Amino acid sequence: MALNIIKLSVGSESVEDLAAWQGMQLARQKKSPRLMHVTRMTPKRRDEVLGGGSIYWVIKGFTCVRQRILDLVEASKGGVPGCGIVYDPEMIQVARRPTRAFQGWRYLKPEAAPPDLGRAALDAPPELQQALAELGLL
Repeated sequence: MALNIIKLSVGSESVEDLAAWQGMQLARQKKSPRLMHVTRMTPKRRDEVLGGGSIYWVIKGFTCVRQRILDLVEASKGGVPGCGIVYDPEMIQVARRPTRAFQGWRYLKPEAAPPDLGRAALDAPPELQQALAELGLL
C-alpha cells in the first residue's frame, strides 16, 4: 500500500506561487533537471513511499496540492547529509483541508489524504476554493 508524505511549503502564498518557484528550480538545472526537496531525515518506510506515494504540500494552513514521489536519494544541504525526495513536476490539486503547522515532514496514510479535485473544481479561483474550504464545503 502506498504511503504519502505531507510537508509545509514555507514561503508559498498559493499553489501558483509554489509552481512558479518549482519552475525556476527546474530552469536553473542544466543537466537532468528534477524537482527535489532535501530533508535531514530519510523515510524508514521507503518501499511504501515509493510504492505510489505523493508529497502533499501545505500552503497557508491548508493542504491543497500533491505531487507524485519518484525516488528517495542521498543528498546534502549546506554540507549536511540527508535525503532527497524527488517528485514529479505535475501538480494535482486536492480538496483543501485545514492543517496545523508542524516541523519537518510527516507520513500521511492514504485514507487520511484529501481527495483529488475534479477538473471543474480546478477552474474555480483559488480565493473561492479557500473560502469554500474554510466553510467546510470543499
